[in-house]
Amino acid sequence: MIRRLAWLCCLPLLAAGCAAPEIRLDLEAERLSLGRTVVKGMDFKHVVYRNRAPIQNGELHVYLDGDGSPWIHHRQIAANPTPRNPLVLRLTAEDPSASVYLGRPCYHGFGAKPPCTAELWTSGRYSKTVIETMSAALGEIRKALHPQRTVLIGFSGGGALAMLLAERLEGISAIVTVAGNLDPDAWTARHRYSPLTGSENPAKHPPLSGQIFQLHLAGAKDTNIPPDLILPAVRRQPSARLIVMPDADHDCCWERHWPSILEMLKDRR
Repeated sequence: MIRRLAWLCCLPLLAAGCAAPEIRLDLEAERLSLGRTVVKGMDFKHVVYRNRAPIQNGELHVYLDGDGSPWIHHRQIAANPTPRNPLVLRLTAEDPSASVYLGRPCYHGFGAKPPCTAELWTSGRYSKTVIETMSAALGEIRKALHPQRTVLIGFSGGGALAMLLAERLEGISAIVTVAGNLDPDAWTARHRYSPLTGSENPAKHPPLSGQIFQLHLAGAKDTNIPPDLILPAVRRQPSARLIVMPDADHDCCWERHWPSILEMLKDRR
């Protein structure tokens, strides 16, 4: 009886705490009127959320989320790395342009299914395997939507992915990073984390083409990826601009600033 009562009490709280993180994201996406689908990359499946805006001026915005929860208290590997914070989902929904949220391999409930291994959300979170399958998944999305240009928008670790994907893909017209981890080696050294030995580091790669517009945003109050970690990587890039938001930290207050940030992106044309 006690177990049954506990389950019944849990039902109204599914979205808040009882459900798995991928279910909570699905519920939030439904609330935001975002459509959900699953796209095949290489050997992996990727969850994709899409707003209802049509392609305008030939441009598609692709949102890349952060690393989620790869570790529990920095000591134990998480069984489910799916992001708990729906920030990037909300930014996708707020964007008036045609926009998709492209999930990572082995996230969103796929982590226990082969060929997933924990390396793909820990030391190999920015590995060639991750980049290749996300490139393939994005290729399928672009085949379906036929954009002429693609803008990559990456939050936190999604910033590293945006830089690495732009090396491989044609038709990338702009990159926007929000509290982006643009130099994972410097980030792990700053926090004394284990090195991401299986990952690529965009700061060690040649600069991107100067024809790709780059807008990098940092929060002045961000202690996770502070502006001084981002600035050296930005200085290496042609056509790149760094803006430090005085009131922002790592997670706050990007939703408030998002309309004006999107205007900056629009004004580049």
